[in-house]
Amino acid sequence: MSDEEFERLVVKGYESLPEWVREKVQNVALLVEDEPSEEDREAQGLSDEETLLGLYKGIPLTERGELYGVGMTLPDTITLYRFPIEDEADEITEKGEMTFEQAIEKVVAETIWHEYAHHFGMDEAEVRHREQERF
Repeated sequence: MSDEEFERLVVKGYESLPEWVREKVQNVALLVEDEPSEEDREAQGLSDEETLLGLYKGIPLTERGELYGVGMTLPDTITLYRFPIEDEADEITEKGEMTFEQAIEKVVAETIWHEYAHHFGMDEAEVRHREQERF
């Protein structure tokens, strides 16, 4: 899959968020990288066998005080990791449930939802619980 095709699916994944969610997103850059950095892997406590599909870095909306944004404020970031997402899509495709592009679209949309949930202040346990209800 080309970079352009992958990025198109990222845009589609973002647009699949409900409009009321997109309206509340504040100061967040959505990025794509091939793999998580060693620093991010270490910060997340990952073993060699584990990886990330995405990562939110920033100050969640629930933790922003009234002085947030006074002066220069760098955006939060949500990074999607292309190669791990493609690996996850391969596993889905091997089950014969959908095409590779459909699987990537699904994994990207789920990862975007997951990471924006962190932006809205949900911790990992709450995000996982809501994913069980959502998916």
